[in-house]
Amino acid sequence: MTGQWSESHKNMMVFNGRGNPALGEAVAQELGIGLTPTTTRDFANGEIFVRFEESVRGADCFVLQSHAQPLNKLVMEQLIMIDALKRGSAKRITAILPFYPYARQDKKHRGREPISARLIADLLTAAGADRIVSVDLHTDQVQGFFDGPVDHMHAMPILTDYIAEHYDVNDLVVVSPDAGRVKTAEKWANRLGDAPMAFVHKTRSTEEANKVVSNRVVGDVAGKNCVLLDDMIDTGGTIAGAVRVLKEAGAKRVVIACTHGVFSDPARERLNECGAEEIITTDTLPQETEGWENKTVLSIAPLLAKTIHEIFENGSVTTLFEGEA
Repeated sequence: MTGQWSESHKNMMVFNGRGNPALGEAVAQELGIGLTPTTTRDFANGEIFVRFEESVRGADCFVLQSHAQPLNKLVMEQLIMIDALKRGSAKRITAILPFYPYARQDKKHRGREPISARLIADLLTAAGADRIVSVDLHTDQVQGFFDGPVDHMHAMPILTDYIAEHYDVNDLVVVSPDAGRVKTAEKWANRLGDAPMAFVHKTRSTEEANKVVSNRVVGDVAGKNCVLLDDMIDTGGTIAGAVRVLKEAGAKRVVIACTHGVFSDPARERLNECGAEEIITTDTLPQETEGWENKTVLSIAPLLAKTIHEIFENGSVTTLFEGEA
């Protein structure tokens, strides 16, 4: 695919924030263009300055930012980049957020709580974004928080193709870490040769963040190789607990797969010690493999590049879902 669109990028400009430089370079390489030169620096008090080194007037602009750490700073950086493009007379601005920040805060559980995922959408609108692209949103309803088009892309084909290539699909059970992910697990099971399914029953604390207790497995996993999936892994407590429960239920091997590897401390320690055969993730967030015993990182760049191309050409992004709506 590299370079095949190089003749049709007259008005296409791609900008990359500082959250994941390697991903931006990979996307640009897939598109066969260069990233637009950008000057970004921090003032002593933490304020961010952005200036683009080329004219953006009338251009179709794509602003990519991976919201890793420091998350709030990177959110602000993307907003400032969008504002600069708007004031520079860009024709259309697409904000690309491979990992949508604050996606877990998508509703009020109790009184006097924010809906921070909606606030992020409002901020993108206020800055001047015309469109949003994201990958594997924590909940589908986040799409409705933005008043413009939202392209919700899926990393499942990337992950399932890797699993099918490296593991015997005839001996797999697809496992959801909770009842809420069963629908997603069904799609995975269909792509992996109609594999059987199971899920881990768990309880989550409403008082303490990242506090989850895995209780028991619903489904038969004895003697099977299990693919334990989730959209994101943060501190790793839920997934590590689920691996333990699966092992206690007689699972032969457990492979962990997720789109967004947040991996906040002590995730690396927990996942290294939980007994998983392999941890598979993508580079929606910057990833390191040093210190990890069995982590595999798959590139999301081809998917993002195809999405950018379809948007630029006013094509159909839906065709990239490969049958998954």
